Amino acid sequence: MSAVGSRAGHETDEPVGVLVARASQQISELVREEMLLARAEMTQKGKRYGLGGGLFGGAGLVGILAAQAMVAASIAALALVLPLWAAALIVGAVLAVVATVLATAGKKQVTQAGSPLPEQTIDNVKADVAEIKERTHR
Repeated sequence: MSAVGSRAGHETDEPVGVLVARASQQISELVREEMLLARAEMTQKGKRYGLGGGLFGGAGLVGILAAQAMVAASIAALALVLPLWAAALIVGAVLAVVATVLATAGKKQVTQAGSPLPEQTIDNVKADVAEIKERTHR
């Protein structure tokens, strides 16, 4: 018999070869669409990472300049009541503590950002594979 028989109350008159060809075409289209989605998702994430990195770099440069001015002002202010070496030592220790706190907070933010993988596409592909497996076992 060249046609698929009755299954769960549904009948079709199409030959198996046509059904296989259609399934192959649909799978190819599905893979192409998922690849396009992955590309779009990665492009969007790449733009955000690029913009964020540029802004972070600019903030770092301005921060360094501000920190240099503040360090000089702090040492000069403390030098009014302490020897110059003691003022520089105190300001250096405070800056080391601030750097540690900032590094810890930065690491936490990077961890929370998650993976740069196209997670939506991966989930869609898993769902598609599960659907295909389910349909082939019927």
